[in-house]
Amino acid sequence: MVNLSSPFGGQTRTRVLLALRLLEESYARELTRVLRAPLAGVQNALYGLARDGLIAGRPAGRTRLFRLNPRYFAKEELQRYLLRLTEPESDLRARVAELRRRPRRGGKPL
Repeated sequence: MVNLSSPFGGQTRTRVLLALRLLEESYARELTRVLRAPLAGVQNALYGLARDGLIAGRPAGRTRLFRLNPRYFAKEELQRYLLRLTEPESDLRARVAELRRRPRRGGKPL
């Protein structure tokens, strides 16, 4: 892992934003797997970022999905900045790339 600065108030908050930028939408447990961080820390970061208006959550059954806030006044600039911050994070990009996002079709070979 590259020594990541904390422009958003803490390393966990920054890494959650980076992961959300790469994943587009996610939930707390998935983020803990991708970030290899404790669930409580990720949940605190998510709620703090939502309170600050950087991300938005929506219910999906019993799960709460989070994404970058589409109503954030500088959303495009934030997305570009986060994408730029992910460049040295090859480990994070690799974990996101290998993440399975939907069920495998029945009968499909592994």
